[in-house]
Amino acid sequence: MTSNRISQKVPGIVLLCLLAGCKSSAPVVTKAPEPVILKLGNKSFTTDEFFQSFTKNQINGDSARRTDLREYIDLFTNLKLKVMAAEQEGRDTTEGFREEISTYRKQLAQSYLNDKEVIEHLTAEAYQHLKEEVNVSHILFAVAEDAAPADTLAAYNQALDVRKQILAGTDFSTAARQYSKDPTAAMNGGNLGYLTAFQVVYPLELAAYATPVGSVSAPVRSRSGYHLVKVLDKRANRGKIHVAHMLVRISPSATTSGGGDEGQRAAKARIDEAYNRLEKGEPFDMLVKEFSDDRESRNTGGVLPVFGVGQMVQPFEEAAYGLSQPGSYSKPFQTNYGWHIVRLIERQPLESFESMAGALRQKVVTDTRAEVVRQALVQRLRKTYSVTESPDVLAKTLAMADSSLLTGKWKLPATLDAAIEKKPILLVNKQPYTANEFLETVVRRQQPRKDPSSSARVQMERLFRRFVDDKVIEQEEAALEKKYPEFRSLMNDIRDGVLLSQVMEINVWEKSLVDSVGQRSYYDAHKEKYRYDQRAAATILEVPNDDMLKQASEMLAKSPYQLRRSVEELNYGVNQSALTTKQRETLFDLLVLMIKNPDYLVEVSGSADATERDTVSASRIRTVVNFLMANRIPIVRIMEKDYGKFRPGPTTGPGKNEKARRVTFQLFSTSKKDVEKILNTKQPGAVKLTEGTFAKGANPFLDAVDWQPGTTTIRRDGKVALIKIDQIDPPRLKTFDEARGAVINDYQGVLEKQWLDRLKQQYPVQMNEEEVRKLAK
Repeated sequence: MTSNRISQKVPGIVLLCLLAGCKSSAPVVTKAPEPVILKLGNKSFTTDEFFQSFTKNQINGDSARRTDLREYIDLFTNLKLKVMAAEQEGRDTTEGFREEISTYRKQLAQSYLNDKEVIEHLTAEAYQHLKEEVNVSHILFAVAEDAAPADTLAAYNQALDVRKQILAGTDFSTAARQYSKDPTAAMNGGNLGYLTAFQVVYPLELAAYATPVGSVSAPVRSRSGYHLVKVLDKRANRGKIHVAHMLVRISPSATTSGGGDEGQRAAKARIDEAYNRLEKGEPFDMLVKEFSDDRESRNTGGVLPVFGVGQMVQPFEEAAYGLSQPGSYSKPFQTNYGWHIVRLIERQPLESFESMAGALRQKVVTDTRAEVVRQALVQRLRKTYSVTESPDVLAKTLAMADSSLLTGKWKLPATLDAAIEKKPILLVNKQPYTANEFLETVVRRQQPRKDPSSSARVQMERLFRRFVDDKVIEQEEAALEKKYPEFRSLMNDIRDGVLLSQVMEINVWEKSLVDSVGQRSYYDAHKEKYRYDQRAAATILEVPNDDMLKQASEMLAKSPYQLRRSVEELNYGVNQSALTTKQRETLFDLLVLMIKNPDYLVEVSGSADATERDTVSASRIRTVVNFLMANRIPIVRIMEKDYGKFRPGPTTGPGKNEKARRVTFQLFSTSKKDVEKILNTKQPGAVKLTEGTFAKGANPFLDAVDWQPGTTTIRRDGKVALIKIDQIDPPRLKTFDEARGAVINDYQGVLEKQWLDRLKQQYPVQMNEEEVRKLAK
């Protein structure tokens, strides 16, 4: 009734305006509807929407597999049909779907929220810092981040006063020992050693690089308090270094005073013995296995992860960086861990900015610089979004802070003062946020404070400032689809992708896997698709030279394969067979080796000297075997060899009895791959062992020989290859089990087509050929 009345009045109003010479406003321009290229049922898709999707596919897709316009129309149509099916089933309304999309959205939003210019500046700055290493000392005047203003000012003034003393002549290290709250200052006089980017908090790093050598900075604020920074030296970055080491630990009861302690002398004598044998030409990795107490690196020749400046204790770092030639090694030196010898593997110069930029950007947004990035974002957004605080509500809310906040146990009262209950404490872009919302955030984010200078009121104020920043960022995050068409497009793609995955799982993928009858029927109807060409069952051994080929061939001559990998032997006293603590530690290392390598077998060989009981050799073997079996190494992986009193080797000369009283170990493996690993220990990747059934074109070495059973050696591309062909399989049809993976894949295509045919009946496809022709031009 109302609409009829309005429609009857409209012509009269227009006529009156015309007769009276009414001054009309600008004519209303009706926007022409966007052209539609595709309709699925009642749903329309515009030409622009389709073309954007097509263009994105062309830019982001594999250039070798790009589709033409007509092909993409089919892909686009099928995708939208599947998404519509998912929507029809209500999959886009489930809690799980909303949570998944929310997760993707937050991840995608980060690249739009972070200030790219700030990140790039910090990234470039970090790389410039990495070019230089700075030797820094500091004095910390501790004051909590949320201390009362008076305490913060007092710490700042003390820092200024001490700086004046230093500039007047007081030794910096003396002042550090007297004033610094850094617990290490008493020992090191505040010296942090050489450092580079990302090794201390960002404000301290900035001061270290901005302060000239020999100068003392103005007070620098960090979360811990105020710092005075003195720069002692600057030098070019020495890059990273890769070393191996051996470590002889000093007994925990040993003292360092005077060098008179027995544990000290024993450790020094042991490292000196290792060094002397190294000087005589014995291999470093073998000596590591015999002498090193570092279990983590002992079985890999003492090799440590690559490290840079500031990542190792100073004596170790100095010894390592003091080596210049790969293969050179240091004299024995001591750290708080014990005695070391270090061998240089390689030095790695600082990488280029281009190669490091990605990793540096990631560090920039995750270390203490992240707060700089966040504040830059907030400052930018405050120019866009209005922020209005409610002074009265804010004052009454902040007054609720009490000492329980400092212990992290502050609770929201059951009822709030009517003056703040559900009252706006903040407006961001005219969006109100109540005091209740802020106080609920306080409950979630409060942290216990140990620093006595912390103030509950200041902590509550800091939480409010964080709350304001969060709400400003939330406003921007909520508006991303409106502000950035590409963000909206990406989110639509993600939404469609999640729905597509869900409906494909139900209608195609899962069905194809569980429908064994359908799989078999498809296979029976299409057997000729699934064939093997002629194939060779072969083993191909690729090595760099003839010497390595001989060594590898000898190791692979007989299974189980003997591995040239040493294990520390057990030495015994006269008639002793029980395991000592040290022997159990040695066996533990063997145990770890056996567990990590499930194809390993171990031969346990025992012997005795001529003066011992006849049964002691067998008893030693049995004790070791029982230890391994008790630790879940099955007997089928253990071989026993009892030499009795006739072990091969020296039978005369000093120490002959000691050499006889022992249990030794030899490792074997049932896997050729373990032989490959052993051969590649010194030169990674030098040896490649491949075995299996090969078709033509699968291996260039195999293709270069006649396909007949037998063994052939060839040289190609700077390598030597031993090729052993066991048999030649003629072409044949694959069995169902052999073809099952390919059958399932093909059967999925059938199920998908059947499903799409049903969807096209449910949602009839109408293509606007005129729009297609326009795009094709």
